[in-house]
Amino acid sequence: MPSTDRRTFLEVAAASGTALALGLLPSPPPRPAPRSGASLRILILGGTGFIGPYQVQYALGRGHTVTLFNRGRTNPHLFPDVEKLVGDRDGDLSALEGRRWDVVIDNSASDPTRVERSAKLLQDTVDLYLFVSTRSVYYDTSRVPMTVDADVFSFENTSVAPGARLPYGLAKALSEQKTRELFPGRALIVRPSLIVGPGDLTDRFTYWPVRIERGGEVLAPGDGSDYVQIIDARDLSEWMIRLAEQRATGTYNALGPQTPWSFAGLLHGIKAVTTADARFTWVDTDFLLANDVRPYREMPVWMPARDGREGFGRFDISREVALGLTFRPLAVTARDTLDYYHAQSEERQQELRAGIAPEREAEVLRLWHARPR
Repeated sequence: MPSTDRRTFLEVAAASGTALALGLLPSPPPRPAPRSGASLRILILGGTGFIGPYQVQYALGRGHTVTLFNRGRTNPHLFPDVEKLVGDRDGDLSALEGRRWDVVIDNSASDPTRVERSAKLLQDTVDLYLFVSTRSVYYDTSRVPMTVDADVFSFENTSVAPGARLPYGLAKALSEQKTRELFPGRALIVRPSLIVGPGDLTDRFTYWPVRIERGGEVLAPGDGSDYVQIIDARDLSEWMIRLAEQRATGTYNALGPQTPWSFAGLLHGIKAVTTADARFTWVDTDFLLANDVRPYREMPVWMPARDGREGFGRFDISREVALGLTFRPLAVTARDTLDYYHAQSEERQQELRAGIAPEREAEVLRLWHARPR
């Protein structure tokens, strides 16, 4: 358990000394995306879920032509003036036959078989294949700092029963491999961390702005010093379009900020965009684990920097920043996330899909305060 002085230091530093870094000062209104020099023909596999609409909007704003390929079931009303091809990644790719694009962005595949089908079909008619992967491909996140050359999941280091569904990280790593095999020298792999912001249906980041806005005593994990790197869906989507414009190839991580936040900095940064009377009670990691409060589940976003996860929130993204990766202020992401949440139906607002339940939070806090000192 941290000393009172250490806790006070973390809180004061996050609330005041890092205000500029966390984006707590007013930000200028957003400007339209400038048109790029060359117009691209972009095919997006998916395009109507979380990050897809941001990609489409940004690409159109920069003068590109966009085609969407999906089953036509999710948000079919979006982008009525954009060409939409209907098909299925599990077999019916006929709508893509005989067509040519400069870039394909594969948003929707976590199955290497699906990636293989689409990449084989498009390998002679598309110049660049951009596959959206994940930080979850890393087999070992103990390195500090983490970089793209760290080991990823493979059949050699991961046991999978015959006929069993592939674990998510392994499936994405194998999908990357298929992309590189079928688009040698023309593959672009982007590995985002937790994608956050308005439009997120998982509530993994949303839990914290909503819980802090509710006020009162808030269960906060660890001692506030664990590192955090996330990515706003808009920053991710816009960067991928800019990478495509550069005809970049290779593998890149997508998360930030470049200097990671502490978890105390994250929570105080979120609190600063509310008028809540939230009070953070930092609860020791071992105590949380002993009481079945799991990192990244009941305590979303949080991963203790220990037990082989020391580098989970400490990625060196200097090469990504050099290629134009930028980050909105935390204040903008938190405020926009709250606005999106409050725009949902009352029923949806009552059912957060991530985070510890209020009654369970109260129980753990009661146990923490009653522990022998």
